[in-house]
Amino acid sequence: MPAYHSTFLVDPQSDRMVGNFVLLPLNTKYRGPAYQADSDYDIIDECLDLFRANSLFKNFEIKSPADRVLIYGILFINNCLAQLRSSTSEREAVKVLTNLALDNFTLPGTASFPLNNVYSVPVDDVAQMDLLKTYLAQFRQELAMRLINRVYQGSEAMPSKFWLAFTRRKFMNKSL
Repeated sequence: MPAYHSTFLVDPQSDRMVGNFVLLPLNTKYRGPAYQADSDYDIIDECLDLFRANSLFKNFEIKSPADRVLIYGILFINNCLAQLRSSTSEREAVKVLTNLALDNFTLPGTASFPLNNVYSVPVDDVAQMDLLKTYLAQFRQELAMRLINRVYQGSEAMPSKFWLAFTRRKFMNKSL
């Protein structure tokens, strides 16, 4: 059975790209370089919808530049869920995941990033790297808050065990 791929269509000629990482529009309340999405469904919703199914796969064939954003989102969700415990309240989770989203994180293309064979980002162009860093910070903040809304949907006191069960799974045997 093949993995689930992104449904977002990307035109490398007209869409904003940093290397082969596309800067897709987001529905977000956080400031950053992402354009406002035209529809209610954006790449963050797709990452959350496909996380549990795709986290079972060890291999993932990239079919479009949007798949690279999907991979990054799934790896970040896995990282977020690893920070949560079954006793973590929603208020504590907001603090922990906000700090995780804004902490000093590695960028695709830098030496310490785990999937540099998938991403080709121009490391020598400082303006492009700053654009990517601010986009990923905005992406991570919005993804963390939407993840909290899904994980704590039924109860503010404890996270859903159906989400926390995926903390042991490693998508593509990698983590951020």
